[in-house]
Amino acid sequence: MYWYYYIAILVIISQLLILFQAFRNYRYVLMKYRKKRLRQSERVVLIVPCKGLDSDFEKNIASLFSQDYENYLLWFVVGEESDPAYHELCKLKDRLTQTSKAIDVRILVSGRAESCSQKVHNLVYAYNRIEPDADVLAFADSDICINSDWIRHLIWPLRNYRYGAATGYRWFIPKKNNIATLALSALNAKIAQQLGNTRFNQAWGGSMAIRVDVFRKVGLDKIWPKVLSDDLSLTYAVKKAGMKLAFVPACLVASYESTTWAGLFEFARRQFLITRVYRPWTWLFGVAVALYSVLCLWATVPLAVYAAAIEDKNLPLFIAVPIVFLLCQAARAVLRQDMIGKLLEKDRENMRFARLADIFFSWIWSLLLFVLILSSALGRTISWRGIKYKLISPTETIIRTKQ
Repeated sequence: MYWYYYIAILVIISQLLILFQAFRNYRYVLMKYRKKRLRQSERVVLIVPCKGLDSDFEKNIASLFSQDYENYLLWFVVGEESDPAYHELCKLKDRLTQTSKAIDVRILVSGRAESCSQKVHNLVYAYNRIEPDADVLAFADSDICINSDWIRHLIWPLRNYRYGAATGYRWFIPKKNNIATLALSALNAKIAQQLGNTRFNQAWGGSMAIRVDVFRKVGLDKIWPKVLSDDLSLTYAVKKAGMKLAFVPACLVASYESTTWAGLFEFARRQFLITRVYRPWTWLFGVAVALYSVLCLWATVPLAVYAAAIEDKNLPLFIAVPIVFLLCQAARAVLRQDMIGKLLEKDRENMRFARLADIFFSWIWSLLLFVLILSSALGRTISWRGIKYKLISPTETIIRTKQ
């Protein structure tokens, strides 16, 4: 089994390099998230698409009204007035507008989508109504809760024209500590940890911003009316234009959720299937990384047992591979949980079980992640907020059923 000697060395080195990159991202986040951002004068249109009532809807919406920014417009968009979100938004607008710094609060009704997802249709509807003096478009989902300085942090990198857009990300905080919700939090945390000062950043539509001139320059005003995914299409357009995506640690936001196993599989398959259609090479890379993680543990342990049985002279190396892999996985989990504990300090206690689950059961989550990615390998139909879509291509979407 001399061949295994070289494979084992490569695995150990790769794990140490991955851990080093995770530590770099950790340092980047901690260095950036507490920086004070000076008051800025850009006129920001904050667009929030809504459909139905998310968990902690009132709390989330109130955080959007509470931005410490003097020059922003707050526009909510629903598909129909019959949507429960519409009536709740009307009540919240009446109650919160007087104390908000938002200079204009609107609740827009976009009508039903015909050639793109309802979310993107809502965004395009709002974009078509901005005034010529708008400088920046910011986007937030209705299931996130943001800090009062979220806008100032999010638009800060856009002063540098090397950056075509800026993005935060979500962190799922369990409302219930059932296993499916803990798994959702842990898997999402693994992905969030990949963001940093790197060219591989991907935009996330729930917390992102782009300058209006860049939006038009990269052609998103033409692209969005045909697509299902706002963030993947924005990522592709910005990078194709030769610009970078800035990850803003202070805009990594809390999303309070609870789910079931069925809900977890539906959510994960939808996310990975959209990635497969819009960014196939990214999806294939994800498959390769997930397979690598599974093999490095679930294949190396039996090999170590076999090496012990035949008394192979390289037995210490056989044993070292799964041990190094487990330790590096746990170390990465410790880093990301320490990071989020600092960023979302007020929710630290609520994340106690999620933190322990991530650190001590990372070996199970790797296997689950591989299964979830594979579940998106077949088919092109997804269900999203009660609407079924068939993804024909990155620029063509068929709406199968509407509500």
